[in-house]
Amino acid sequence: MLAASFVLVVEVLENLAYLANASNLVLYLKEFMHFPPTDSANSVTNFMGTAFLLALLGGFLSDALFTTYHIYLISAVIEFLGLVLLTVQAHSGSLKPPKCNPATANLPCQQVHGAKAAMLFLGLYLVALGVGGIKGSLAAHGAEQFDENTPQGRKQRSTFFNYFVFCLSFGALFAVTLVVWIEDNKGWEWGFGISTLTILLSIPIFLAGSKFYRNKIPNGSPLTIIFKVLVGAMLNSCMARSPSNAIANMATSPSPTPPSKEVTTENHDKVVETFESPSQSLKFLNRAVIYKPTFDALKCSVQQVEEVKIVIKILPVFVCTVMLNCCLAQLSTFSVEQAATMNTKLGSLKVPPASLPVFPVVFIMILAPVYDHIIVPFARRVTKSETGITHLQRIGIGLVLSILAMAVAAMVEIKRKRVAANSGLLDSTQPLPITFFWIALQYLFLGSADLFTLAGLLEFFFTEAPVSMRSLATSLSWASLAMGYYLSTVIVSIVNSATGDSKHKPWLSDRNLNHHHLERFYWLMCVLSTLNFLHYLFWAKIYKYGSNKRNWAVEMTK
Repeated sequence: MLAASFVLVVEVLENLAYLANASNLVLYLKEFMHFPPTDSANSVTNFMGTAFLLALLGGFLSDALFTTYHIYLISAVIEFLGLVLLTVQAHSGSLKPPKCNPATANLPCQQVHGAKAAMLFLGLYLVALGVGGIKGSLAAHGAEQFDENTPQGRKQRSTFFNYFVFCLSFGALFAVTLVVWIEDNKGWEWGFGISTLTILLSIPIFLAGSKFYRNKIPNGSPLTIIFKVLVGAMLNSCMARSPSNAIANMATSPSPTPPSKEVTTENHDKVVETFESPSQSLKFLNRAVIYKPTFDALKCSVQQVEEVKIVIKILPVFVCTVMLNCCLAQLSTFSVEQAATMNTKLGSLKVPPASLPVFPVVFIMILAPVYDHIIVPFARRVTKSETGITHLQRIGIGLVLSILAMAVAAMVEIKRKRVAANSGLLDSTQPLPITFFWIALQYLFLGSADLFTLAGLLEFFFTEAPVSMRSLATSLSWASLAMGYYLSTVIVSIVNSATGDSKHKPWLSDRNLNHHHLERFYWLMCVLSTLNFLHYLFWAKIYKYGSNKRNWAVEMTK
């Protein structure tokens, strides 16, 4: 736990640096770079989606070529460089488009273009590349510090994932309050500057734990194994084989030697996974090992076949969480724009709209310790199981909460537009006489959904995946976020295309949010989320946990 504590502190700083800008970026693009509302929302979802999708690259490199330790350090430097570019641009007026001229209010403001736009997107996507590498390595690096071969080690690892989400939220708390307030009141160069210093500070803190870390040594590309098994199975299916070609050392052999594979950590801990014979699930893959390969390069072990089966079995769970993260994408886009039209005063303090995520963040910080220290121990006593609440049950709870969040969001938007109409402010830029606390309701539901789903996904993928693919598998949790952001962009584009014609404006295209049909969009998201949950129930019901059924042998050497 001592080694993992350095990871938790770094996660606070890393997420502060990332979310401080991501949560408010839609307003920066709209007000300073003069993007239209829909373009700014899509640009933010594309940026955040790319950042999380690149977690797959970080996870792959951690498993194949480098350690999670080295990937974090490289990625932090890349993010630092991107933030330096954004800070310089935000500070210099000559690197931004000219300010809007109030005397020509009827003319659109000049949108950023050319070299200035290139600098903006270069900075943003360097940050995305760095964030991706960090997300793909940091959680797996922390989880590697625990001994999974003892009940105590597995329980500590579960606690680590809960507190990883807690620390993620703790960093977000400072990001969406202090840093966002500074961006709105002191200038964006200060916000980007704080993020730059924060990610720089995280590097020496991470290095301070070096002598305590256990680092898994890479064992080659996991994608190579997957490709070899799939191609081998397909080729052997297409080519006729005689019984004499069958491999003789399968389970039918007089004294079979179970295939095994060692995974070695840098401090010489060896984990040996052993399979006696291919399982009967996904039997078509067994052809990769039952028959002699067409080419020597396609020779597979039973171990490798079983690893690929595990990966295939967890993919449907990954797919089913994409829709939830599509809902989460609304927290950074339309929900912020909604809040910007409302009364955001809290007494004499004016709350920046981008600080609204403080509600789910605080709720997560309260719920995470309660879940770990009260709910889980109680569930363990009731169910007599080690986990208490299974990973898939936890993910399912998050999916249900996302459905409720979209229904609440639709009803709040109906109320907001009714207030605007009754007050005669449909075409006004004045704040509506309705408190922004109404928007907090959808944030609370989505925040709770995020806690249950993200921590559940991280632990599910790490524990179920083969040891040689754990960083890549854990990255699927972040890739699900990425696909959710991309799906949000696609759905918005499809909705605008389907609802716009010569007589009607698209639901989500007007510069004035009061003329949007955002409530219809939220109801659509609610229906899609419900269908997705039914889809998830099918896969969750037939899934069989494999991590405790595999034959593990562990050799600890110094």
